[in-house]
Amino acid sequence: MRSPLLLAVAIHALLSFAFNTAGRPDALIWEFAEKRAPAQDIVTWDEHSLFVKGERVLIFSGEFHPFRLPVPSLWLDVFQKVKALGFNCVSFYVHWALLEGKPGEFSAEGVFDFQPFFDAAQKAGIYLIARPGPYINAEVSGGGYPGWLARLRGGLRTVAPDYLNATNNYMTSICKIIADAQITNGGPVILLQPENEYTVANTYTPFPDASYMEYVIQQARDAGIVVPFISNDASPYGHNAPGTGLGEVEIYGHDGYPLGFDCAHPTVWPANNFPTTYRSNHLKQSPSTPFSIVEFQAGSFDPWGGWGFEQCSALVNHEFERVFYKNNYAVGVTIYNLYMIFGGTNWGNLGHPGGYTSYDYGSVIKEDRTVTREKYSELKLQATFLQSSPGYLTATPGSSSTSQYSDNADITITPLLANSTDDASFFVVRHTNYSSLASTQYRVTLPTSQGNLSIPQTTQSLSLNGRDSKVMVTDYDVQGTRLLYSTADIFTHVKQDDQTILILYAGADEYNEFAIEALGGSVKKIQGSSSFGVTSTNLSDFAMINWTANPEGSILQIGDSLFINLLDRNTAYNYWLTSIDGTDSKLIINGPYLVRSASIDADGLHIKADFNATTRVEIIGFPADATKLFVNDIETPVEVSGLTTAANVSLAHVSLATPTLADLDWKYVDSLPEIQAGYDDSLWTVADKTVTNNSFQSLVAPVSTFASDYGFHTGVLIYRGHFNATGYENSFSLYSQGGTGFAASIWLDDHLVSSYLGDPAEEGNGGKYDISGLPLDAGTEHVLTVVVENMGLNENYDPGYDEQKAPRGIVGWRLETSRATGTPITWKLTGNLGGEDYADRARGPLNEGGLFAERQGFHLPGAPTESWASHSPLEGIGVPGIGFYAASFDLDLPSDEWDIPLAFAFTNDTAASGAYRAQLYVNGWQFGKLSSNVGPQTVFPVPEGILDYNGPNYVAISLWALEQGGAKIPALELVAGTPVWTGREDVEVVLSPGWTERVGAY
Repeated sequence: MRSPLLLAVAIHALLSFAFNTAGRPDALIWEFAEKRAPAQDIVTWDEHSLFVKGERVLIFSGEFHPFRLPVPSLWLDVFQKVKALGFNCVSFYVHWALLEGKPGEFSAEGVFDFQPFFDAAQKAGIYLIARPGPYINAEVSGGGYPGWLARLRGGLRTVAPDYLNATNNYMTSICKIIADAQITNGGPVILLQPENEYTVANTYTPFPDASYMEYVIQQARDAGIVVPFISNDASPYGHNAPGTGLGEVEIYGHDGYPLGFDCAHPTVWPANNFPTTYRSNHLKQSPSTPFSIVEFQAGSFDPWGGWGFEQCSALVNHEFERVFYKNNYAVGVTIYNLYMIFGGTNWGNLGHPGGYTSYDYGSVIKEDRTVTREKYSELKLQATFLQSSPGYLTATPGSSSTSQYSDNADITITPLLANSTDDASFFVVRHTNYSSLASTQYRVTLPTSQGNLSIPQTTQSLSLNGRDSKVMVTDYDVQGTRLLYSTADIFTHVKQDDQTILILYAGADEYNEFAIEALGGSVKKIQGSSSFGVTSTNLSDFAMINWTANPEGSILQIGDSLFINLLDRNTAYNYWLTSIDGTDSKLIINGPYLVRSASIDADGLHIKADFNATTRVEIIGFPADATKLFVNDIETPVEVSGLTTAANVSLAHVSLATPTLADLDWKYVDSLPEIQAGYDDSLWTVADKTVTNNSFQSLVAPVSTFASDYGFHTGVLIYRGHFNATGYENSFSLYSQGGTGFAASIWLDDHLVSSYLGDPAEEGNGGKYDISGLPLDAGTEHVLTVVVENMGLNENYDPGYDEQKAPRGIVGWRLETSRATGTPITWKLTGNLGGEDYADRARGPLNEGGLFAERQGFHLPGAPTESWASHSPLEGIGVPGIGFYAASFDLDLPSDEWDIPLAFAFTNDTAASGAYRAQLYVNGWQFGKLSSNVGPQTVFPVPEGILDYNGPNYVAISLWALEQGGAKIPALELVAGTPVWTGREDVEVVLSPGWTERVGAY
């Protein structure tokens, strides 16, 4: 909701456009329009898919932002978990505001260095799609824009000269970094997306402005980008598609979030939200390029006051994946990126006001990097199948039908038909009512190389149970053996020496049927208890087998060398397909919590894997030249039984000694000395600008008090307003703005006038406050102190509105007298120490705000706490104000072998504790913002590397009591999740510079 003090946004946009078009560099932009010749031949494409180094590839990708996990040595861990899904790619945004906190000063060092990210991707065998913006949205502060852009008069995401010039240093710098990491230079980057969701704009902005997109593309080209450009239209509107002229990309892509973001109702799939026009849109908009979905829903954001990310994960769960993702396969997507695959954390104020510290997103990999959600396992089944099915890449999607292939109109089947009888066809089966919970019986008629076949060929029917979908195949190549058809889903197939292994799976107790080339070979069960039958048909070269899935599963042998594993879906979840490094061979491994890699060294097979319980590991395809098995470098005895080589991995009890935080020696210092008599604010910034360039908000007061006009863009803002009383002052009116969910407090001298407790639906708040009872004698000097919580800058989704410039801090005020006059106020303000000349280069420009303790650097390890009072945040403060608490503790955890999730858990009971805001600092890194009366987050995961698992740690908490009576934190614990015996590489502690006395701190 916009402030009632704002002037009409449309007028501002119109004036901004009129200003911007003066001196518009048309000649410069239009000369970019010459048709670009391909700049390289390593990444190419046709209408079906990408080719990389001449090989046709399916790009199955997930979104992962390195800036949301500021521990570079953990990036490989995430990449390996993505790779284990069957993915081969990751897409990443770049957050401009973290890299150019001050105009002209670009810095990408320490946790912001991209080289370790590129190195980890290559080590894991992952391609990268780079998305540097300059605008990214991404639920980050300003949509990735640095706050200093608010001082530009020109419209953002337009061809305003001052805006374009402001982007040049960043785009040149970041695109040079990305260019060096392109696959043409031996790196992992294969595609680049210019801009982001350039799809809609306000009425007064020419849109789409092809010259703007062309400018962004040329910035990247000039910096050395030669890989193809891909777009991500927010919806399939065809903007900037190939052939549209100026500003066109080489590969058109769009996004899709069909369920929206209603985590309050996770089981509701609204009518008409199912995508049914993707194929027809693609054929109209970009038929000569691969069908590309550059963002498809894999979770949901959640706002302040929301329902929490577990409900978001339930909204976009494993059933959503089955129905919606398989629908995307049905229309032939071959460049496919899921947003998010791993969300991470909005540490250090990097998030936008519509979200809290966690950016778990309900994604496939949880914020603490665990892979316990069922949606991870379901997605692994799907991605592994597609990567095992090269025929999918060239099959032609057809029209969905309720009658052509199925005998039941409640079932819809969409074909992807082969171009010849030597290739596979795919048939995606779903409920016609996509949200149906029914169990529906049906039969199918499918075209095969042996003619149209009615399936099952027995008298039984197939079933589709609830929110499910299946991919049936015909004439599918299983390592040279023809699978004529299968009604069950395929996981994968491999060939080891002279043996072929195929894995089929289905829902528990579901009846299925397949026919496979047998050439007279007998069919026998060699393991398991699943019931099966062999039916005689007139297909002389094929064995037709029906079976019912159960948890134990079965292995069938056909002839001498074909083996078929029949599994129920939950059992299939435990299977992994893993390449053996340096070879073309693959292993099928059953059992571990995660399989990271496999390699052969001398006579040993080495498996890197993770285990969360004692597990029997079964390996199919154990190399004939390996005689030993090493699991996480420990030799493990094996036994051979039929196809499988098995080993038992036993986990011993692991002791996790974590400190009791309530028992620590907490130290306390007042972090709001500004309300004390005699406080010296002579070093503060004076609010003296009588004009503003802000194109979103005009001045409604004699001077600007917009924080970004003075270089303060992050964290808590504090204002001190000096005035000489006339003796007649009786009310103070204030409009403050901090973003949705923000809080604010007003003091007159040391008296709390009022606090605004926050509302997740309001980004600003205005009020008129009675001060008539306070001692304001004529001629006396007084100070109004206003504390405003900056929740982050607004995103700038619609070009022309310039919402990123929505001010933070005080927007307008009036100190009114009983004589209907106003008493002048001289305002000073502060945010983080130094503003754009931020003090902490290691943690970046957004990590700290304007609290006294932050300006002094007391949130950093080694702060001079010896002279502070001993006082715990669990005792709190008994009056309104801001307290700052710090304590130290040691950890000694077996992290060389175990991955141990840790989190700080706050007990929240506003009725007992009072309304408050708290910030959590761990070794100087802000890893938590808690809003006691708004919620929802109370548990804050902190990764190893920020926490030193084998050394000293420093934790600090700011506690802002908003009401009379003060506030306290009811309870606080450091809690450990389930430890996982891990094959990951060691985690390095992130460089976390400690406290030194800050020059100029006030």
